[in-house]
Parts: sequence; C-alpha cells; structure tokens
Amino acid sequence: MNESIHNLTRPAVTQRHTRQGAVVAILVASVACGGLLAFAKSDDKKTIDTKSASAVAAADLNETAALPAGATGAVAAAAAPAVAAVGTPTVADGLTDLDGGNPTSAAAGTCQLKEQSIRAGTSGADVSCLQNAMKAAGYYKGAVNGSFDQATDVAVRAMQKDRGLFVDGVVGRESAISLSIWRDEQTSVIHTPKPAPGAKDSLGYPLSAVATATADAPPLPANSGTGKRLVYDRAGQRVWAVSKDEVVIRSWLVSGSKYNNEVPGKHVVYSRSETSTAWNGQAILPHMVRYTKTKIGAIGFHGIPRHVADGSKYETDDQLGTRLSGGCTRQADLDANFVWDFAQLGTTVMVI
Repeated sequence: MNESIHNLTRPAVTQRHTRQGAVVAILVASVACGGLLAFAKSDDKKTIDTKSASAVAAADLNETAALPAGATGAVAAAAAPAVAAVGTPTVADGLTDLDGGNPTSAAAGTCQLKEQSIRAGTSGADVSCLQNAMKAAGYYKGAVNGSFDQATDVAVRAMQKDRGLFVDGVVGRESAISLSIWRDEQTSVIHTPKPAPGAKDSLGYPLSAVATATADAPPLPANSGTGKRLVYDRAGQRVWAVSKDEVVIRSWLVSGSKYNNEVPGKHVVYSRSETSTAWNGQAILPHMVRYTKTKIGAIGFHGIPRHVADGSKYETDDQLGTRLSGGCTRQADLDANFVWDFAQLGTTVMVI
C-alpha cells in the first residue's frame, strides 16, 4: 500500500445525523436564498477575479451577482477550516456544497453554438443559430441577421423567464440546451471498456464500471501539473489520479457541473467530510473532498448524491461522463472511496 494512502474508518451515518445536516443546510440556504436560487439556474461561468477589486466594482451586476468569487489554491488553503468530524453531515466553514442539480437533456437542434456563451453585442453565425432557434420556439419575431441586438436580448430574457432559467440575457449552456442548440459534449468523452469483475488498480483499490487503471487509461491532458495530484478534465468529464512519481494510478469518468462554474487552474484539497449535504438540502453527498471555496458554497469530489427523502441515487454509473451536477464532481462510489483515501488535505487538484 502506498504511504500516501491512509485507511480511514468510515462509521455509518445515523438518520439523526442526516436530518440534522439537512436542517443546517436549509437554514444556511435560507440566509442567501436569492443568490443560491439564481446560481442554480445560471448559464455562464460568472466567477469574479478576487485579485482585482476594481474589476468587481466595474462588473455588470447581471453577470456577476448570481455566482461567487472563488478562493482557490493557496488562498483556499490559508482560509481552510479544520477537517469535519467523521460521520457527521456538515456545512463547511459556514458554506454548503454546490450540488443537488437534477439531470437535464435536450434533443439535438439544426445548429449548435461554437462559443461557450453569447450575449448583447455578439455577432456572427452563433447569433444566427440562436435567432433561428428562438423563432422556431416562438420567442423571436425579428430578422435573422446574426446581430445580438436589443430585440434578440428581449426575446432571450423572455425565454429564460418562461423556462425557469436565470434571466440575464446570456445564452450559455443551460439556455442553449433548452433551445436544443448546445453542442454534443459526448464527442470529447472517452468511454473505456468496463474492467473485469474484481479488477483493482495498482494500489489494490477496486475499479468502478467507468474506471480503468494505469496503462489502459487515456493520456493525461497537457499542462496538467506535476507530482501527486488529481487531474480533472472538464471537457472529457474524466479524472486521473497521479502518483508523486508521475504514474497514473487510475482514471475514471465523472459528472461535473451543468453550470460551468468550476474554476480552471491549480487548487488544493482544503476540507473533507465523510458525509455532507447539498446546498438545496435535498441531497446527501458521501465522501466530500473540497478543493474550491466560493461565497455561496464549496466545490469538490464526492460519491453519487442520495436523495434525502428516500436514499435513492440521483444518477446511475452509466450516466457518468455527462455534466449533471450543480457544481461538484460526482463519482461512482468505488472511485469516491479511492479519492477519499488518496486526496488528503493539501493534495493538488488540477482543473483543466
């Protein structure tokens, strides 16, 4: 067994603890209700550069109010809370964890956006694609001119309001999915063959149905850091665990954020909870390993969420490889077990 892997006890979580965790999460969510609800349906990655107060002050409030500034890397480590008591659902440092989103999907449209998001002032083929889709949906009456003008902006906001999306006039992933013009994300996802029953990685940890070990793993992305680390590729919805000797121990598919709110770059694990509660109080998150701190919640790796109401899972292992979460990185339970032991406090996390 590698010396960097620590076997930790995993006492069962009682129903009393679960109920207490859910109540705490709901109370915290109530304090920041407006921000949380707006965030949950927002399209764009609206994180604010914490290094520049002037940039924040000058920012368009419609674009920044819904989502948090992320304190990551050394900043997050310096402000990190103590590790939570094992077996107790928690709110980390006064924050809840950003997950609990339900699966969404849409049929393919006749065109697809090439940019991550478009808004007032944008022009080109993406805007024409949007205008055609808005016409077909009955929201836009103007000319298809490739110009995101006032008429287009008004129509987009009306559509967002009508469909329960964050109303900001920005067409990103969620609005594009709603209009069936979001690109096919699966073209970037590599599905490896299911491992043989009982297969394990080089450290002796069982492989999940979406995991593979060492030589069979897809190659690491470029510029993914050095040393012992977890590497999360958002486009490929895949994570690699790498040893200090630059050996890939295992790699597996995950379900990342629907809202594109993960922060690219180098982070560190700053907090861990055996069991946690999602921001909406509706989901239990097993083996929560946090690496990004925001104003309204934390982002990290965890097992597939369970509904508080009945303990059922939010998704199946077969759905991993698709963006389905509200912010965190969901994993098959066997992969979450591995990460819980591998990613101790201070472990590097590279988000690509």
